[in-house]
Amino acid sequence: MLSCITAVFTNTLCSPHHPGFSRQIVALFKDHAIQFSSFDILSDEEVRGGLKTFSNWPTYPQVYVNGELVGGLDIVKV
Repeated sequence: MLSCITAVFTNTLCSPHHPGFSRQIVALFKDHAIQFSSFDILSDEEVRGGLKTFSNWPTYPQVYVNGELVGGLDIVKV
C-alpha cells in the first residue's frame, strides 16, 4: 500500500476541531507516512451521491488504492 496511489474521500475538513472517522484515518496515514490525497465530499453533493452509487459503500471516509475501494476506517486500521 505504501507505493500505491491512495485517495481518501472524507466528510470533514479533518482538523482537530472536527473529530470523527475522517480525522482518524488522516491521522493514521500521516502517522505511517502514507502519501494520500483527499477530497471533502461535503463540498460537492454530486460527487457525494455519485461516489455512494459507484462504490456501493454508504459511509465516509472511503479509501481507494489504485482506483479500487479498500473500505473505511474500520477496514484500514486492522
